[in-house]
Amino acid sequence: MGKQKHLTALCLAAGLLCAGIAQAQQAAPGARTAEVNVFVGTGGDGHTFPGATRPFGMIQLSPDTQVRHFKQSYPWAAGYRYEDDSILGFSHTHFSGAGHSDLGDVLLMPTSGELKLEPGYPERPFSGYRSRFSHKDEQAEPGYYAVKLLDNEVDVELTASERVGLHRYRFKPGAEARVVLDLRSSIYDWSGKNLWSRLRLRGQDTITGMRETRGWAPGRQLYFAIRFSKPLHGHQLMNREEGVEYRGFASPGKNPAEKVLVEGKALEAALDFGQMGDTPLLVKVAVSAVSEEGALANLDEMPGWDFDAERKRAHEAWEQALGAVDVDAPAPMKRMVYTSLYHSLLAPSLFMDRDGKYRGPDNQVHQAEGFRFHSTFSLWDTYRALHPLLTLIQPEQRNADFVRSLIASQQASPYGILPVWQFAGLETWCMIGYHAVPVIADAYMKGIRGFEPEQALAAMTASAEYGPYGGLQHYMKYGYVPIDLEPEAASKTVEYAFDDWTIARMAEKMGKQDVAARYYKRAQNWRNVFDPKTGFVRARKSSGEFRTPFNPVQSNFGSDYTEGSAWQYSWYMPHDNAGLVRFLGGDAGLVNKIDQVFDAKIDANVYAHMEDISGLIGHYAHGNEPSHHVAYLYNYAGAPWKTQGRLAQIVASQYKDAPDGLAGNDDLGQTSAWLAFTAMGFYPVAPGTNEYVIGRPFVERATLNLPNGKRFTVRAVNLLDANGYVGSVTLNGKPLARSYLRHEDILAGGELVFTMQATPDTNWGKAKSARPYTQTAYQ
Repeated sequence: MGKQKHLTALCLAAGLLCAGIAQAQQAAPGARTAEVNVFVGTGGDGHTFPGATRPFGMIQLSPDTQVRHFKQSYPWAAGYRYEDDSILGFSHTHFSGAGHSDLGDVLLMPTSGELKLEPGYPERPFSGYRSRFSHKDEQAEPGYYAVKLLDNEVDVELTASERVGLHRYRFKPGAEARVVLDLRSSIYDWSGKNLWSRLRLRGQDTITGMRETRGWAPGRQLYFAIRFSKPLHGHQLMNREEGVEYRGFASPGKNPAEKVLVEGKALEAALDFGQMGDTPLLVKVAVSAVSEEGALANLDEMPGWDFDAERKRAHEAWEQALGAVDVDAPAPMKRMVYTSLYHSLLAPSLFMDRDGKYRGPDNQVHQAEGFRFHSTFSLWDTYRALHPLLTLIQPEQRNADFVRSLIASQQASPYGILPVWQFAGLETWCMIGYHAVPVIADAYMKGIRGFEPEQALAAMTASAEYGPYGGLQHYMKYGYVPIDLEPEAASKTVEYAFDDWTIARMAEKMGKQDVAARYYKRAQNWRNVFDPKTGFVRARKSSGEFRTPFNPVQSNFGSDYTEGSAWQYSWYMPHDNAGLVRFLGGDAGLVNKIDQVFDAKIDANVYAHMEDISGLIGHYAHGNEPSHHVAYLYNYAGAPWKTQGRLAQIVASQYKDAPDGLAGNDDLGQTSAWLAFTAMGFYPVAPGTNEYVIGRPFVERATLNLPNGKRFTVRAVNLLDANGYVGSVTLNGKPLARSYLRHEDILAGGELVFTMQATPDTNWGKAKSARPYTQTAYQ
């Protein structure tokens, strides 16, 4: 359905609601936000959400369609799934594209008619407060979401500032307006997840509260403040917990309508507003990790009740953020690129109150001085392309804030190490590696300042030398992680080696030659798990021999590899691909081996038991991060034309402008950042090199409006489907013989021009002098 037809259908269904939508749509032709499809990734296993948020915002206000027990929750990791036809409610915290999940805090649901306190069942309309909806009555854009609740006959609009979510509800004339607040609801739920919660009525228009949960980040505390544009006509505050062995003594108020404070593990509120007529009910919700007072103070970030003005501010914030890149390309490629940029600007998210207070990994309150504390660091994913992308499209201060947040977390950590997978300031210990290290090193190598390098390096080495974490004591003893002493040992060894190399790079630039030498040596530890006889990275025992039997297709949780097989992990030495070329017998050996990855004919059931191994092309799994750099490895063997062909294969099969348009989890923007880079024609295979490996462009023109005020333009001549190969490349009008860009090339501004053709140029980039950086020399 075309956009204008969709808008017409929506307006017929939603009445007054659509007047504002239509005006916004008419005012926005040519806007970058109009090119974003926020529903991409909400179907399949993309795990994105369509709701309202700001760039890196603390609030992600979005509909939840199902909340299930965590063992069944994988499809609903973001709360919303496009395939569903009913909405449970609207909660204020979500992850975008995570492969695990939590959050879904402070669920509100506007209702009318008979009060229902249970959510009911998706397959049974009117069985609870949930409501059916239709996608034709749904509209969303960056910073805004709208839907018509069919069962409850309520038009809902959502927008957000950084710390405050704003709802606007229009009830059917004559209906009794009611809002259900359910603190029991949680994404990735289980029976004991809610440890404690509180609701407090303050006057007749404000409710505050908190919830502590035992989920992905155990002991997470979230405080909130809710303010209504109209005083309450009536209220019921309830603890619906059953089987409480000790209740203590009764508080004032014999029934829920008399209570002004309630505490327990299963809290719910029914809030009545009478008949609203044509007047909408507006609701503001602010969150805090510190206190209810902090949440109340955060409400002041949005002092008024002008929904349209707040929506406009959100729109302007997204226009500014997306304005870092100007893209010319045919639809739907243009929409796919801008949607990828949108998804790349959601995390890490702000996580501090307006006064600078935040909660750290020790679950204590800290004060940020001179920076804005961010959390939601999915580092195993995002160090690869997301953070390198943000160094090009976000101000230096934002990137410095990320680094300072990581350092502050290390200083507050009871273990004295950098975050691994952190959200809400707390550590989850999810995934492997110490990948805050390359984020910091890459920023420093690119000249980003605003943090103390000595503190940063100390935090990096402390993480790399903390023996109890992930078998590091064995890694430092043996030069590899032994599989008989630590699971997923092969993956850990190669990832630690890369992280070590980034420490060496930063130390060397700082003049710390002793530190650099130590970590350059450790960076070669990947060789200790590479088996030249089979051509694969393999797990070794502490006795020295490789573990047998060996099957390069085998994958499982806790096996030799992390979310992958030998076919996916044997190419992970991005800092030393010349060494890989030698192990495989030279250029032809690498080309042949990577061809085998892509061209393999495999049974789809081989990886079916591993939900994260998705987006398969042979053994190549674009739905998971270990494969993301593999297509670019041909450049290291002097065959960039092979990279160009594989990229076309990946882009065509793994991305589309549709709800199921992502092959796997977006992983907090990493999969989207891959497309954003690849569409422009280059990719950061090894963050910390200050180099980008050249692929081929998928857009006619892309201009980076750089943080330093300069512009770098990529232009593709003769870009047609039939012209899938690069014929020539020029940089600022001069032929470019090398198959990589330097970071300083981009920062200087200028123009990179690709001339595309139908046949490959097998000579361009072939010379060893034209190939990208590796730690050891090409031979």
